Amino acid sequence: MPSHVFADRPAPQPPERGAVDALITRTRRLRGDMDAVRRDAVADDDNVQGRWQRALCDLAVHHLDDLGTHLGQLKEGLPADGMDGLADEISGSGAFAHPVTDQPPGSLLSRVGSADWDLLTDEVSWSDELYQIFGRPPESGPLSLDELPSVLTAEDQPRLMAMVTDCLVDGKPIDGEFRIVRPDGTPRTLHMMGEPVLDGDGCTASMWAVLRDVSDLRRSQLTVRETEDSLQRRQHIARTERQVAVELQEAVLPPWRGSVQLPQDGPATLDLAAHYLPSAAHTLIGGDWYDAMELPDGRSLLTVGDLTGHGVSATSGMAMMLGALRGLAVAGIDPGPLMGHLNQLLETSAQPALGSALCCRYDPAARTLVWSQSGHPAPLLFRGGAGCALTPPSGVLLGAMPGTTYGQAVEQLHAGDVLVLHTTGLTPHGAPDEPVPDGLLALAPRFADAGTAQECMRLVIEECGHTDRRQDDACVLVARVGDH
Repeated sequence: MPSHVFADRPAPQPPERGAVDALITRTRRLRGDMDAVRRDAVADDDNVQGRWQRALCDLAVHHLDDLGTHLGQLKEGLPADGMDGLADEISGSGAFAHPVTDQPPGSLLSRVGSADWDLLTDEVSWSDELYQIFGRPPESGPLSLDELPSVLTAEDQPRLMAMVTDCLVDGKPIDGEFRIVRPDGTPRTLHMMGEPVLDGDGCTASMWAVLRDVSDLRRSQLTVRETEDSLQRRQHIARTERQVAVELQEAVLPPWRGSVQLPQDGPATLDLAAHYLPSAAHTLIGGDWYDAMELPDGRSLLTVGDLTGHGVSATSGMAMMLGALRGLAVAGIDPGPLMGHLNQLLETSAQPALGSALCCRYDPAARTLVWSQSGHPAPLLFRGGAGCALTPPSGVLLGAMPGTTYGQAVEQLHAGDVLVLHTTGLTPHGAPDEPVPDGLLALAPRFADAGTAQECMRLVIEECGHTDRRQDDACVLVARVGDH
């Protein structure tokens, strides 16, 4: 905007009608498309990202409404012939309808007005739209520059007076915002752009300005900022919680980096390997666990399990369950009764949850496996180039039913047998009763040729390690019975 305009400036030339027609048509079409996008936006108030998306849509609509207002003003300056139909089409279609003032809905000119203050005659000229913006009846007359601050909020009065003084004294253009309170008590935010008009001697003769009601626009911008800040806070909290969950998981699960032998001395030693497999959504850290330990009587504990939920609550619950399981196993509790104690623990927990688990106790002297389960996939037994799932004893999910009794099963193992214990996330849909993937059972001949549990684990990861195939994370434990 030029800093000085002379009173005898030539009248502005009207824009080409065809260009304005095209702009109005394209803007109206874009406004309709934006409405469709806004309708499709997430409408769940509990979804922070959905509220942010909806706020952005509302902000874009307000910008398009402003554009429609400006195009309407351009249209008013065009020759009247042939334009009435276009005016009716635009205002009647509701393409830019947004009744934020007393103007009837659908009006394009209700949010922008103009004023001219003559300093020599003290005459003030307001457009009809400016009366509507200020909520002031035309018969009460326009406000002079001295009266104008009286309708502003107290905080914004100094800003307006500074802008007007700079304009009239120093010839600086006005470009700023202030808040008014209309007679009905409604607050509005106005954006004012203006400049002095100089006479032939270079003295300030008058000041003109265009005032725009930007209340809804600023409100939409504020909503976008607030929802964006809320979304960023949620994302920061989610990242922090994930980091805590990862660190807790790493602190609890055995830090194996290769094969482990249990017991370390004696016949029929178990060769063990374990691995944690993340889900397709790496941010979801669940309550999966694996563990193996030598018991005081020389036998070995093998276990895998999973608690419902994700994040810190799931991993902290997993740590509690795994600690209890280790203590009960060291105390000599059989797998079936041990499951009953874990079920009671979940029932009385401050944070109720459901869980599934496998608990196996291996006797190296007799090469027998005693095991129990609670709504969990059965161990897979691979022998002589063939594989199958063991027949499970009775058992429901932990925490699902008070006072439940869990059954036990006994399996005789042979030298070279391979056991695969896994949590439900290993299967593509993560269902406990989902059939074992054919690709996993098809590894049986390759397991027979594998010399260690770690080699078997590599085969399992090659087959099931693709994150895009799983909706949840998983743990896998491989145990190979030694030859002697």
